[in-house]
Amino acid sequence: MKYMKLGTKPDTFYTAEAVRSVVSDIPADLIIHVNNTKYQLHKRLCSDTDDGDEEPVPVALHDIPGGEEAFELCAKFCYGISISISAGNLVPAMLAARFLRMTEAVAKGNLVAKLETFFDSCVLQGWKDSIAALQAAWRMAGWSESRIVQPCIDSIVEKILMPPSKVTWSYTYTRPGYTRRPHQSVPKDWWTEDISELDVEVFRSVISTVRASRLLPPPLIGEALHVYACKHLVDPLHSGSGAGAAANGVLHQAQSSAAGEETLANQRRVLESIVTMIPGEAGSVTGRFLLRLLRVANYVGASSSTRAQLIRQAGSQLDEARAADLLIPLPSDPYAYDVGAAEAVLEHFLAQFQRLAAPDERRRVGAAMEKVARIFDEYLRTIALDRDFPVGKFVDLAECLPDFARSDHDGLYYAIDTYLKEHPELSKADKKRLCRLIDCRKLSTDVRAKAISNDRMPLRTIVQLLFVEQERTIGGVGASHGAIAPEGPSLDAISRLAARTKEDEPAPSSAGHKSDVHRLRGDRAQGADGAAMTRSLSASTKTAAAARKERTPEERGSRMRNKQ
Repeated sequence: MKYMKLGTKPDTFYTAEAVRSVVSDIPADLIIHVNNTKYQLHKRLCSDTDDGDEEPVPVALHDIPGGEEAFELCAKFCYGISISISAGNLVPAMLAARFLRMTEAVAKGNLVAKLETFFDSCVLQGWKDSIAALQAAWRMAGWSESRIVQPCIDSIVEKILMPPSKVTWSYTYTRPGYTRRPHQSVPKDWWTEDISELDVEVFRSVISTVRASRLLPPPLIGEALHVYACKHLVDPLHSGSGAGAAANGVLHQAQSSAAGEETLANQRRVLESIVTMIPGEAGSVTGRFLLRLLRVANYVGASSSTRAQLIRQAGSQLDEARAADLLIPLPSDPYAYDVGAAEAVLEHFLAQFQRLAAPDERRRVGAAMEKVARIFDEYLRTIALDRDFPVGKFVDLAECLPDFARSDHDGLYYAIDTYLKEHPELSKADKKRLCRLIDCRKLSTDVRAKAISNDRMPLRTIVQLLFVEQERTIGGVGASHGAIAPEGPSLDAISRLAARTKEDEPAPSSAGHKSDVHRLRGDRAQGADGAAMTRSLSASTKTAAAARKERTPEERGSRMRNKQ
């Protein structure tokens, strides 16, 4: 940061009984009030004072820009006392000097001219100096001080658009894992952290000007938005410990107090501004970032149009997310999740299939569908941990994905098993309702083995699993060309099933009793009931051998002759 030194005399201002005075042999004859500070100075500082007056002249300057500090800089300049000007105090000093009309029309070499020269020749030439001056001018005067704000914006944009190879000034870059080394090339997003210090309205002006130039790719603009959001928006999901817990506490406290409404209003303002700046090009921002913005929008009460835009954009990039990204806290309870918002995001993702016509697009989205199915099943597994989550809503969520979306049902099985474990009070009917969602043919071998020995699974599901296991075993034998047949489902599993059948399933009271076996999804209904199917598993390996033993020698000879 560059400095300018004015004046050569030592600082002789002092404070006595809450009054600021200057050491002088001449008695003070001018009293100036600036807010809560009283200054005793001399009339010779003012060109339009009457030297004939003997009584001190009181003057009130409560509305001077920059307050006491800026006024004192101007006063010290008049006394020739040494002062240092930098980008940090340039703006209040310049605004105060203009307010006091310290121009060339009053005296040659006056303060306004010196400050403007320093601003043009030094501050605007520097990167961080331009940002500091812009931020100070905005906070003091907003757009009304265009003589400072606009030149600073132009200087910042000009430097952002320069090729990274021409960047020679200091900048802030603290990405995790990044270590700056000598002669290392400048990263393309070198400028994003420094401009994140700006107020959102000034930040928007900078980003809009950069985008209008069309010299930077949209993902680079998206990265700048991501850095700004991480700095200014609190993610309500990160409430476990450390800074996340503190930030979440700030939002929760803001919601519960009238004074905190200002905090929420500022969060809404920043969020909605960022959303309007997201480039329309695909891939400008990540799906995870969009879901983070949706979490914030949901928590701070953003407008319905903002939430709708985020749901639509996040849905189109849902395959880039993780299951935890779909955990969207409710505004009323940071430890409860808005399942409806996650469901809406999924619906927008699925809507892409209805609009696609080109085969290439369908293949691309089809690959994304498999990722989304895994993500959503893992999300279901997390939701299942909620002891108060109703079984009907869980079933509805699981059925949001169409049948073709899941290439396997391993993730769905684990989600349902977690729900059964966390809700042991479920009725048999509810357990069956849940497990009907599982297509046993789509379970991997290892998961199917775990499910068969899982006591939380309903009997009808275990029977179905055993049937599929036997079907796979028989199919494997047919393809092995004479290999020794495996034993199929273990006798232990069948014994356990038989024991549970006797214990939990009473015998049918009439001949018209219907089977309780869960039919395979998408297959033709099987005619045998659960008990008959279980018996067929244990007896299947015996039938062929018994038949061979019962043949007469003549029958065996006849069979050999037929083969010849």
